[in-house]
Amino acid sequence: CGAVVMAQKGARPYDRIGEQVFAKVDKINAELFTLTYGSIVTQLVKDYEDLGEVNTQLEKMGYNIGVRLIEEFLARSNVGRCADFTETAEVVAKVGFKMFLGITANVTDWDAEKKEFSLVLDDNPLTEFVELPESYNKLWYANILCGVIRGALEMVQMKVEATYVKCVLHGHDASEIRVVLKEILTDEIPASMRDE
Repeated sequence: CGAVVMAQKGARPYDRIGEQVFAKVDKINAELFTLTYGSIVTQLVKDYEDLGEVNTQLEKMGYNIGVRLIEEFLARSNVGRCADFTETAEVVAKVGFKMFLGITANVTDWDAEKKEFSLVLDDNPLTEFVELPESYNKLWYANILCGVIRGALEMVQMKVEATYVKCVLHGHDASEIRVVLKEILTDEIPASMRDE
């Protein structure tokens, strides 16, 4: 993701890149986007009734979106291969979230091995105009974001697990997604294509 010099200077360059990319992308009406997403969640709740299954379906939908969004992200952002997982976290938080949602996230709570971090979202357009009844306390309303992160990072050879741990809709001050690096994937040549 850019030169090593950028990584040494911190996240500031990624804030600027995020702003530049956001200025260039086509935008849609935020209210329409939020209400459309709300309709999808409502339909899933009706279809599945089990909130755990709704969370699973939202994550799967997000994964499929992330697999496709990464191509647009790489083409429009001109961000190259990241040097490490810490740099990847900053790019996701400052460029990816800005490009597709118009917001940035804060990267916090790294573990000692630098394989786990939290993305803290002070704002989330998916949760605007939304109130969840008490009976929906197991619903991670914006769980689609966890799937988007997982799908996009898998396409750049990082197998991760992304999980909501806090949400403003559950009474927290901010929303928090925990991202855990499970493994770095390698490009393997299928057995049928290897030289014998």
